[in-house]
Parts: sequence; C-alpha cells; structure tokens
Amino acid sequence: MTQLYAGSKNLFLYLAPCSLFPAPWRQYMAELLLEILSEEIPARMQLPMAEQLRAAMEEKLNKEQLFHTGVKTYVTPRRIALSVGGLSLTQEDSVVEKRGPKTDAPKQAIEGFLRSTGLSLEQLTQRPTDKGTFYFAVQKQKGQPTKKLVGAALGEILPALTWPKSMRWGAHTLRWVRPIHSIICVFGGEILPLSFGHLEAGNESEGHRFLSKGKFSVEHFEEYRKELERRFVILDTARRKEIILEQAQQLAGGKGLVLIEDDALLTEVAGLVEYPVVLMGAIDQEYMSVPEEVLICSIRHHQKYFCLRDKKGRLAQHFLFVSNMKTKDGGAHIVAGNERVLRARLADARFFWEQDRARPLESRMDALAKVVFHARLGTMAEKAERLEALCKIIAVWVPRAELRVVERAGLLAKADLVTGMVGEFPELQGIMGAYYAREAGEKPELALAIREHYAPVGPSDACPTAPVSVVVAIADKIDTLVGLFAAGEKPTGSKDPFALRRAALGLIRLILENKLSIPLRILMENALMIYPKSLLSQVVMEAGGGKKTKKIKAQDVVEELLSFFEERLKYSLKAENVRHDLIAAVFASGSEKGEDDLLRAVQRVAALERFLATEDGMNLLAAYRRAVNIVAIEEKKDGKSYTGAPGKGHLTQPEELALFEAIHQLRPGIKASLEGSRFEEAMEKLSSLRAPIDRFFEKVTVNCDNPDTRKNRLKLLAQLRELLDAIADFSVIEG
Repeated sequence: MTQLYAGSKNLFLYLAPCSLFPAPWRQYMAELLLEILSEEIPARMQLPMAEQLRAAMEEKLNKEQLFHTGVKTYVTPRRIALSVGGLSLTQEDSVVEKRGPKTDAPKQAIEGFLRSTGLSLEQLTQRPTDKGTFYFAVQKQKGQPTKKLVGAALGEILPALTWPKSMRWGAHTLRWVRPIHSIICVFGGEILPLSFGHLEAGNESEGHRFLSKGKFSVEHFEEYRKELERRFVILDTARRKEIILEQAQQLAGGKGLVLIEDDALLTEVAGLVEYPVVLMGAIDQEYMSVPEEVLICSIRHHQKYFCLRDKKGRLAQHFLFVSNMKTKDGGAHIVAGNERVLRARLADARFFWEQDRARPLESRMDALAKVVFHARLGTMAEKAERLEALCKIIAVWVPRAELRVVERAGLLAKADLVTGMVGEFPELQGIMGAYYAREAGEKPELALAIREHYAPVGPSDACPTAPVSVVVAIADKIDTLVGLFAAGEKPTGSKDPFALRRAALGLIRLILENKLSIPLRILMENALMIYPKSLLSQVVMEAGGGKKTKKIKAQDVVEELLSFFEERLKYSLKAENVRHDLIAAVFASGSEKGEDDLLRAVQRVAALERFLATEDGMNLLAAYRRAVNIVAIEEKKDGKSYTGAPGKGHLTQPEELALFEAIHQLRPGIKASLEGSRFEEAMEKLSSLRAPIDRFFEKVTVNCDNPDTRKNRLKLLAQLRELLDAIADFSVIEG
C-alpha cells in the first residue's frame, strides 16, 4: 500500500508495512498496537464495535494532524485489536494566529492582550480589516510527541465506546460488554502507558483459550498476528469466514452435496470461534418427514448450523457446524454431541408437527380471540374477521380472484399463530399455516395465500403473483396501515415500531408488480368502515391533567395515509431515478381529490417525464408558469377568483380567440384520454397548444385598460391552468 501525505513543512510517502522503508525513513514513523482481551463478546456486537473504535481513532488522529498509513481494527470472540501504521513520531509544527484589539483601542485593552499572549507590542502584527486596523499575535506552536497525543486520545476513546449492553465485574466500576482480562498498548515497540478503569496496559497477550498455553509479548502488529495464528487464533474476521466457507464446501462436495450458502449465518458463526474447524453431522431419518422449513429453522436459526442439499435440490440428511476446537479424534466426540443436541430440538419440532396436524385451522379461531393485535385495534380474531370482509372488497380489483376462496383465506390467514409449532418457531408463521391448510384439504391456492400473505417483507423478497395471495396480502397490509394510523401510531422521523413504512412499500409492490388498478381512497375508506366507530375517538390529556375525548375525521386519516403513500412511492421509485417532483405533480392532480391509483400514477409520471423531455413539453411548462403567475398575482390584487368560462363574445383579438378554441376543442379529448389511461395520447394533444399559447403571449396584453376584456383574458388563462392541472399539477414541477 502506498500513500502520500503532505503538511505545511513536510512531504511523506508511506508504504506499509514500515519494515519496507530504508532505515533513514523508518526513524520518523512508528506503529501503534492496541488489544483488549476479554471474555466472549456476543457475535452481533463484534463488528459494530470494531468499526466504532476505528472511526473514533481515525477522527482523533485527523484532529491532531498526525500522519499515518491507515487505521485497522480486528475482532474475535475474545479480543478487539487496533493497529495504526506509519505514525509520525511528532505532531507537525503549526502557526497560531490570534486577533487582538484595534490599534487605537484603550491602553488597558492592548496591555491585557499582551499579557494573554506573552508577547511585547513590537512582536505584534498590525493588519487592516473592513472594521479597522487590528493587532494580531502570530505564534509558532511546536508539535507535541505522538506518543503523548495517542495516549491521551486512547484515554478519551475507550471510556466513550458504547455497547448495546455492558456489565461490571468484581468490585470494579469499569463497564464493558464482558470482563476484561488484559490490555496491550504498544507504540514503536515499547509499552505506551494507558489506564482503563482498574487496568494498566502492557505488552503481553495469550492465544486460544484451550489450544494454547501461557502468555507472549509483542512489539509490532505483524509479529502479534503471526504469533496468534501459531497459537490457534485467526485474528481477521474475513479470513475466518474464508476458512469456514472453504472447509464447508470441501466437506459438502466430498459427500456429493451442495452447501446452502448463507452469508449472515457465516458472519455470525465467524464471530463465535477464534480457530474455525468445520465438521459434519447427520440427521436421523425419522425426522426427515417433518417439513423442510421446520428442519432448516431448527438447524439454521436455533443451532447456527449450515444446511445442505443433494443434487436434486432436496434437503440433505446432513448438516455442517463450526467448532472452536481441534481434537485428536478428528472431532468425533464434538459431532456426536451436536447430533444429540439437534436430535432433541427436532424431536420437539416433530411433536408440534404431529399435534398441530390433528386440528384444522378453523378450530383455532377461538384461541385467536385471546391474542391481542393492538390495544385499540382488538384481537387477532377480530383482525381475521376484518381480513375476511376486506378480501371480498379487494377481489373486485384483482382478476381471477375467486370470491369464496379469498374470503376463507382471509379468515384463516392468522390461525397458525396459535399453533404449537409457530409458538416454538415464530419465524414459521404463514409457512405452517399453509401446511396445515393442505393437510385439512383446503384448496392449494388458499394454502399458498396463507403462506404468502406477509410478503413482500423487504425489497429483495419475492412479490406474490397468485390472485388469492395478492388479495390477502393487500388486505393484511391495508388493515394494519389504516388501523394504526387511526390509532395515532404513525411513524416518526426516527421511529417506526410497527414497520408501517415497510408495509406501505410492500403494498406498493403488490399493486405495481401485478399491474392492479386500485383506487386507494375507496379501499382505505372501506377498511376504516370495518373497524368499530370507537377507533375514531381518542382520549387525550388536557393541560390541567384531565382527559377529554377527541373525535377524528375518517377523511383526515385517509388523506394522511395517501400523503404517506406518495412519500413511500417517491422512495420506491428513487432507485429508478424517477423525479420526485413529477410524482408529487401527479398525486396533486387528476380528480378533484387527486390521484389515488398507484398504477395510473406511475404511468402518468412516465408519460409526463417523456413529455417534459421534448421541446414542446418544456415550452408548455414555461407558458403554464407564466399564465399561473399572472392569474395568481391579479387574483390576489383584486381579491377574487377568475374561474369560470370566458365569454367568447369578449374575445377581440384573433390570438385569444385561437387559444379559446384550442382549449375548448382539447378539453373533452384530454378528459377521455385520461379516463382511458391513455396518458401518452393526452400529452400529445397538449403539444398542439404550444403554437396558440406562444402567439397569445406575443400579441395579447392581459392587463389592458378595458376591465371587461382584462377579466375575460384572465379567465382564459385560468382555463388553461385548469386544463393542464387535469393531467398534473405543473406548479410543483422543478426545473
């Protein structure tokens, strides 16, 4: 690695490692090594803490203007290490400039300034400014030793590091995620004095807890890394991941199996071991009849093992796990122990599977009445009844959605929440419901809908396409959104505890990817009507401590939700570089209440974007703004609105008559095009307005002396505004 650093007096070319430098260069730089050795750190906390330490150290070094070749952090279950290479031995000299009083200031002020700087009057510099001539003290400040600055920086950084959870141990007041055993702090090969709570830094560490004995001393990072590896500790997380993946693929290939790769699990497991050894275990044949998802959930989520598939894609009867030990028997005892643990876990899963299958989903509705969905929105049984009613409404807008099937799917969608399997493995909700529905003889499309109704959960999640699945998924999300917005549980800038943004994005994907034309306003109003009327009454606290009931308008909830969807649509289309102002323009136009059909909105945005990319489109936008500005100014000045049809008999100039005729002729055609969702056609018709508008503004004076003529011309421009607003609110378009 080569890096160039420049200061006001020095130019350094650094290479790493420092040992590559000729001796004359090495004398100007040193290396810092820090290690905190502790009990096992939870895997999920390791990498965030390593990054927090790296960023804090880099910020301190930059603030002190200390040159270095880079800050790196490493983490294992028992240690966090930091190395800084190529550190200059001293801070660069600097010049400090301090402004004093004016040259004609009272004597006492000047003398006070001299005392504060320790300079004489002759040593001050005079400099004119726009506020007068001032005294300036210009002093050279010698750079401090790096060793002193780095020690002070670490003394501030370590106590400021924050863990999600921390603890104290013994009689000590120091807080850390787990008890600390020792600290290494070495600068330039020598111990750098550092205190952290009751601990004093040294230069000794230790290797693997079981595979290595005794301590070892270190002077440099590379020596430290190599000695750890000799003592069965792989310091770099990325390297541990590579070793695990390589060993796992070799073991799987040796059995003719394929590893189900899982980077999240790989990262987590790499944080559980310092010396990874991958081993293979077997699953008892008696458990292979349990649904594949249950086996994977037990193996992957609960035991942190890797799953395998055979060449036909079926789940294999083997699993892989990562040990932190290298044993003489090749891991045989470790494998047997892990197989025993997994056997007990799968026995529980098989028990729940057999118990749950004995009862149909419909028989569990009474149990759902004991599960609260939300304090103000009732139980899951009530939600199931709302989904049944909503599915019937939504099916009207989803082609090929059989009414009886969608109603029943909505009713049964949440029934598996009270099964033993989902109680034990919450990750399987929906999945188990689908299995139990098929076992009970329900239609395949109903079972699929139960399985898919939570989807899509995230941007990479597959979006349901089967009609029944789509209906139930939309119903579930719209019921949640409407209910929680009405209950006052709206997302804030930093918090979204009910994941309503995710629900809205999922609903947007369901509609757009399935090309559904659904009027959201009507859908929301119907969803809100299914809830009890008491939902729109909120109890609020008064200033004096009393309570009062506040009525909420259903229309306000709907409009707030539509605005929320507009923002989510902007976010959703951001990746496609769709302009947010065009989305806003389309949502504010259309019907009297604005566009509420997401599919139509996206199609209109696309047509509008293409239209504005043409010369006719840009010119028409400019003309619209001119017309709107004129009308707005005159309406404000006159204190009245100029809406309404202009009188044709008052049109005295051919240019205004031509514009009147063009608007009159275009209006029905544009209306028909918009109603038929032929947006390109509507834009093309708009293009014909360019010529009469250009001639109008070139030849016609709107604010003429004749008041009737002026009023008529303002009405004509207002009609132009109204015509264009039917397509989009051009006033919010930028550029």
